[in-house]
Amino acid sequence: MAAAPPAAPPATSPPPPPVRPLVADSWRRSARARVSPDGAARIELDEEELAGLRDGHPLAAAMPVVRELMGAYARDGEHLLAVCDAAGRLLWVEGHPGTLRKARAMNFVAGARWSETAAGTNAPGTAIAVDRPVQVCAAEHFQRPVQGWTCAAAPVHDPYSGRLLGAVDITGGDGLAHPHSLAFVQAVARAAESQLALVSPAPAAAGRPRLAALGRDEALLQLPGRRLRLSRRHSEILVILAHRPEGVGGDELLTLLYEDESVTPVTLRAELSRLRGLLGPELLASRPYRLTRAVDADFAAVDRRLASGAVATALGDYAGPLLPASRAPGVVRLRERLAGRLRAALVDRGDPGLLADWAYSTWGEDDVTVWRALASAVPAAQEPAVRARLAALDEELSAGATGLQRRGAHHRP
Repeated sequence: MAAAPPAAPPATSPPPPPVRPLVADSWRRSARARVSPDGAARIELDEEELAGLRDGHPLAAAMPVVRELMGAYARDGEHLLAVCDAAGRLLWVEGHPGTLRKARAMNFVAGARWSETAAGTNAPGTAIAVDRPVQVCAAEHFQRPVQGWTCAAAPVHDPYSGRLLGAVDITGGDGLAHPHSLAFVQAVARAAESQLALVSPAPAAAGRPRLAALGRDEALLQLPGRRLRLSRRHSEILVILAHRPEGVGGDELLTLLYEDESVTPVTLRAELSRLRGLLGPELLASRPYRLTRAVDADFAAVDRRLASGAVATALGDYAGPLLPASRAPGVVRLRERLAGRLRAALVDRGDPGLLADWAYSTWGEDDVTVWRALASAVPAAQEPAVRARLAALDEELSAGATGLQRRGAHHRP
């Protein structure tokens, strides 16, 4: 292993100019999440929990292909192959025995959480955070104990819904600091997705459309024989109509979609006309506006899981907030309601693993309610790190409230 390059800057320092924008952005997110540059990833799953998670995870079906494509390369090159879930937990870490021993020193082992918000800038964690292939070389890692390593990772998605399932990663020494490493893991990720498509039947094969709108600004609609990426406005319309199968009148749909009350019905009719042209008249009807066939929507599935008490499954299916960039009043209400129900269920359950999955996600990193619940639920060894993050959040909230009070006093007549 090559000697470790210069240490990363402290969490409060801005990244130096030569750093790639992708890495600089990741460092900022890592610092904001209060990741310690001298810290290490935490092992959160024991052997029994890890086995259960592996058995039930969709990526288990892709592991034979991943091993076939990466196994010999990792062993011969003294590298490691790793596969993590969408929460950044390493499910499989395999490869050269000597490299495996060295990796244990930084907790790069199955059962450890390597999400960006938990372990700072690293290829699998950052690939999940930005949802695209990422290579991180040596000193680009945020945590100093990792800076002797180079890694490349690519996200893996459900081939039908587009939901992020996790990432495949190759980790090792300086020999991986080459563009071919990134292209290699990207090809493996695509092969894994193809394998999942082979072993799982298409959900819309029976003619039932499927809508994926969690964690994405542009929804995906799976129809028999085709998949459509919808515009933001069309995504909002489909979400509202999927939620209201009985149909919505034009005036009500206008208020559910537009913040600006000056938007006219003509504008809405034009959008619906374009959407009908995209979907076909057999799916979108009017008077009232409605979908003529039931749609399997991912946000509705999470809601059903919660209603049945299947909190772990609901969290596993929750790929992020519903159309997170949307400001359509109807979508905002649905988004906040679903997130609020899931958060309340997690806090009520009190399971440290489920709470950590939410707290270390990109949408839960500032959720004080969940962090407080997590601080009361984690094992004693993990409590100091959680308490430190909670104290930082409380400090930010206090500073924000003080700033609002000062601005209010300044503008007071």
